[in-house]
Amino acid sequence: MKVLVAADADWVRNQVRAAFVAPGQEVVEVSRGQEVRAAFAEHEPDLVVCDLQIGNMGGVAVALDLRLEQSAGRLGRATILLLLDREADRFIAERADVDAVLVKPVDAGTLRRTAKRLLAPVTQGATDSTP
Repeated sequence: MKVLVAADADWVRNQVRAAFVAPGQEVVEVSRGQEVRAAFAEHEPDLVVCDLQIGNMGGVAVALDLRLEQSAGRLGRATILLLLDREADRFIAERADVDAVLVKPVDAGTLRRTAKRLLAPVTQGATDSTP
């Protein structure tokens, strides 16, 4: 499994990296939202984890950008997990067309379980991708 994490805060990137250290797992890190599209195209990750706040292009803008690129046929399907700062931010996430949200801080076990749940339909060949 390949995970792309986009966060300007070192502790968020470290948290995600720590969750995916098993053999066969790789974490690609970017610290700016503007870097996500190119990193996605280059690395073709199974999961994109975006922090809500990433400098001047946050997680919502990143998710919308990826979805627009997908709908135009320029990128493959991205499974997107948005990390929120607080529970009240869920309404923002609904607008971003993400696959799942978690409120920070998030422990490694929760990240792994969420990734497994999100990616299970893809690996099992199911068509229902409802989180």
